[in-house]
Amino acid sequence: MLVLTRKLNESIQIGDEIEVKVLGIEGDQIKLGIAAPKSVEVHRKEVYIDIQEQNSAAANLPTDVLGLIEKKE
Repeated sequence: MLVLTRKLNESIQIGDEIEVKVLGIEGDQIKLGIAAPKSVEVHRKEVYIDIQEQNSAAANLPTDVLGLIEKKE
């Protein structure tokens, strides 16, 4: 892991297209601004983990689920 120290209004650059800037510091919270292309998904870590878990659960559904739905209609 790379560890960097930044002050208010300073930023880091990730590759050619992603910039992370310190926008504010209030007590023990830091506000970050992230400039990235729309094709790059940016999530808080806990949201990203939740999305991954939901995708994994959906991928493990039985293959006959669609047949069950069609029978109900």
